Amino acid sequence: PWISSYAGFVGGSSDDTSGKWPEENASRRKGWRHGKHPFAENDAKQWAAWGFDYLKYDWNPNDIRHVSEMADALRASGRDIVYSLSNSAPFDKAADWAQLANCWRTTGDIRDTWPSISSIGFSQNKWTPFAGPGHFNDADMLVVGRVGWGPNLHPSKLTPDEQYTHISLWCLLASPMLLGCDLTRLDDFTLNLLTNDEVLEVSQDPLCRQARQLFADFRHEIWVKEMEDGSIAAGLFNRSALFEDSKTITVNFANLKIKGPCRVRDLWRQKDLGTFKNNFQAKVPPHGVVLVRIFPQ
Repeated sequence: PWISSYAGFVGGSSDDTSGKWPEENASRRKGWRHGKHPFAENDAKQWAAWGFDYLKYDWNPNDIRHVSEMADALRASGRDIVYSLSNSAPFDKAADWAQLANCWRTTGDIRDTWPSISSIGFSQNKWTPFAGPGHFNDADMLVVGRVGWGPNLHPSKLTPDEQYTHISLWCLLASPMLLGCDLTRLDDFTLNLLTNDEVLEVSQDPLCRQARQLFADFRHEIWVKEMEDGSIAAGLFNRSALFEDSKTITVNFANLKIKGPCRVRDLWRQKDLGTFKNNFQAKVPPHGVVLVRIFPQ
């Protein structure tokens, strides 16, 4: 909605009623402000005519006035367009974002490093109440495969275990699964990582609930998500340093408000692990995850 985009191109408003955009606005930050005359309605109609499906509306900080302005324009456009807010939507207005938009970035930009994905992914618990059908907390794009900015892409710097953690956590969080990699150069590992139907089912569950943090002690965490069929998806995460040993993490069924026995299935391996009476425990490698689905009997 600013006069200029972050990259120095024409934005969605102007100080001129004609929409004139002086080239001087391309200079860094000069056009990073709201113009006197917004063109949200005209823009939305044009995008609808072009057949657009998704709008990422990008400025900071997000504010109710301009979010509402574009929400109304998109609804009046005659086309169903996903409305995504970026970036770092203020948490104190979370209920408003859930009413006005389909998804909103809860963070700054992600990077393909363990500090980035772990600090973002494991800090989402406060946003849990605001996810639901048609509106989702967006923890930013997936950083697997060949990623980067501009023409010089590189393989993700995340280890395999860190990539399993990344995809598992984003599925539990019901975060939009946006691919930021070069799809024409997917290797077998990345393709398998992105096409496990039992893992993706956690993301796509019709209840659209975001997982909640059941347990955390700064090194080990358990996140759980209630599924439509009455089962529970659970991620057992080990945030210990890479040089440390695998850790045994236990999920007590009483803490899930269910009673045993329960059938437990490993979703990455697509394998039943057996029936357990009071709890389930697994060894989890550093920076790794065991993602399971618990079915009360």
